[in-house]
Amino acid sequence: MTATLDYAPRLMPAPMAARYIGVSVSTLYKLDLPRKELGGKRVYDKADLDEYADSLPYEGQKEGNSCDALFGLGASN
Repeated sequence: MTATLDYAPRLMPAPMAARYIGVSVSTLYKLDLPRKELGGKRVYDKADLDEYADSLPYEGQKEGNSCDALFGLGASN
């Protein structure tokens, strides 16, 4: 019998981590996210996946810190 979780576990293997952030496993490997070792297995930490997702810009939003633009800082300088 397979257990079904109503929440994402803290540590996830690649297929579960990919599903958690909404990408394919091959895309997950290209993201260069940190992995942890647990009993010889490589797993992704939910906190790292959340941090990655939080760092993505919203649609129409420029990447970078909006405060930088106020002080004339940014990619053009």
